[in-house]
Amino acid sequence: MKKLSRAALKKLQKPSISLLHQLTEAHGAPGHEAAVRDIFRAELGGPFQSDRLGSLIYEQKGSGDGPRVMITGHMDEVGFMVHSFTPDGLIRFTNLGGWWGHSLMAQRVRILTVAGEEILGVITSKPPHFLTPEERKHVLSLDKMYIDVGASSAQEVTEGMGIQMGDVVVPDSAFTQMHNPDFLMCKAFDNRVGVGLTIQATQQLAKLGHPNTILATATVQEEVGTRGAQTATAVAKPDIAIVMEGTPGDDLPGAPKDERQAVLGEGVQVRLMDPTAIAQRRLVQLVRDVVAQKSIPCQWAVRRSGGTDAKVIHLHDQGIPTVVLGVPARYIHTHNSIIKIQDYLTALELAVAIAQRLDHKTYNEIIDYSQG
Repeated sequence: MKKLSRAALKKLQKPSISLLHQLTEAHGAPGHEAAVRDIFRAELGGPFQSDRLGSLIYEQKGSGDGPRVMITGHMDEVGFMVHSFTPDGLIRFTNLGGWWGHSLMAQRVRILTVAGEEILGVITSKPPHFLTPEERKHVLSLDKMYIDVGASSAQEVTEGMGIQMGDVVVPDSAFTQMHNPDFLMCKAFDNRVGVGLTIQATQQLAKLGHPNTILATATVQEEVGTRGAQTATAVAKPDIAIVMEGTPGDDLPGAPKDERQAVLGEGVQVRLMDPTAIAQRRLVQLVRDVVAQKSIPCQWAVRRSGGTDAKVIHLHDQGIPTVVLGVPARYIHTHNSIIKIQDYLTALELAVAIAQRLDHKTYNEIIDYSQG
């Protein structure tokens, strides 16, 4: 069984960036993940299982009788859905996932019609000249915002452009390597980094070898309540799970340095807990051993808010030992988030190393509560 070397990781930097380019620009609002699903299929080749909501599972047999190891990331991104139309051609919308009004006004969006056409629009914004002193003090709620697609009537929007109630909307954001090309900026790093890592970890494990059954899983509708993870886990029937995430970067102005747990450039984040899941302690110890053995740059996190697909995965059947590996991303749930590619690569290194370290004996030690 070969190991993933640092030299091999370095060679993966360029193809990783190329894959993230494809994934982040894809249109994938909750419940409408087809474009991301197509990339997942093309990269892994199949055959695939699926649940009835649209999640995909690719099964890769290893050389031994080790556990069924789910490596998973959710395909959807935060977005919106068309709610209704004003007589003069503006579009009302509702959120799919968590947004803050401050980050939305005057931002471009892409509406995906039933016919598969993408229509460009912009979220309306009142000029500062027209704001009252009282309006300046408050964040506008989403139900007071509209999307302007350059129409003058509801009929022009619905019949002329083919936009219907229920069509989905995502930010319009171009994938960009910044002045320092190690920093990448785009929408949807939450959680296209998780999808990319699931793909690439599975590809690397096929080359390097492992004793387990790998269940590469791409789930739907995480941003609206970890829905796809629940149904996909029922299909995949894993013994143990590694959840790959784009986690909120907290190296921001005003954040105390001694509380920062997701700093860009300091490596993969291992989430010990959040309000929805506590990582299984024996699995955490295995991760600590792997991190120490391979000297992987790593950040440990205890989160007071948020949640991931681990919420439902770890509760499936008799319980699934689950750990969450995160790539820090500044400004998630906006049009422009930023990651550093080295953090992505350390997450890839750790996921592969954990999967290789697991075997029948190690798994049984993790789940054996007959003593202690």
